[in-house]
Amino acid sequence: MKTMPLCMQSTKTKKHSWQAIIGMLFALLVIVASLYAFLYLKHDHTLTDLRSRLQGMSALHPLGTDHLGRDVLTRLLLGGGQTLGYSLLALGAALLIGIPFGLIAGYKRGWIDKLFMRIADAFLAFPDTIVAIVLSGLLGAGIGNLVLAIVIVKWVSYARLVRSTVLSESQKDYIRVARTNGLSDARIMTKHLLPHIAGHVLVLASLDLGKIILLISSLSYIGLGAQPPTPEWGAMLNDSRPYFQSRPELMVFPGLAIVSVVLLANMLGDYLRDRFDVKKEVQS
Repeated sequence: MKTMPLCMQSTKTKKHSWQAIIGMLFALLVIVASLYAFLYLKHDHTLTDLRSRLQGMSALHPLGTDHLGRDVLTRLLLGGGQTLGYSLLALGAALLIGIPFGLIAGYKRGWIDKLFMRIADAFLAFPDTIVAIVLSGLLGAGIGNLVLAIVIVKWVSYARLVRSTVLSESQKDYIRVARTNGLSDARIMTKHLLPHIAGHVLVLASLDLGKIILLISSLSYIGLGAQPPTPEWGAMLNDSRPYFQSRPELMVFPGLAIVSVVLLANMLGDYLRDRFDVKKEVQS
């Protein structure tokens, strides 16, 4: 049995360590920002004051004001809560639909599995972004409809991952022993199969979080997501676009926030993938 060289083990351990530290710092930053946003914000994010429009940084407005005189820092923090909150909501709903469907299709097989594969093939025929745009357009502009469109698009990838893992695991001896001992199908799926798919699903979910954040921000940018006066990073980018030459920081701040959060989410996904020793095919 081959063993990994000591230097490679040390490098991998160091990589895990700094990625774990960054992940914890990211989580701490989100918690602190959320607490600050809900407990200590001194400005109404919907209150307009045209006399204070497009002001620079000051003690009263640390990041200045936008074209309607609203405090940029207030809207940036609350917009982060909107973007991250709805991204996690869409991700959670996709998991709640995809995991049970994949478990049942992979374990039961038969007509349920065939039906699922036909549905999956239909969704995989088009890129996620295109399908989400079409569904959002059909459902109508609004953050709720956008979240629903993302859930419809994303649940299939989790169901496919769970199904493929269950198909592999259900052929192993411990599943045969469980059946021989008289355990019900529901018991086998929840007690024996679900723990084996948890690592794979967690990795895919962490990698998908960044994609969902980008999807919500980009569709809000073109007017299919959050509607005024709701603060949201993509919508803030769109609102600030006409003032890019005079006040470029109005676009820079939400843009940096999106890039930073997506980058950290992807780093967390890489760490979890290495931690659970999940193959890179989970990203597909």
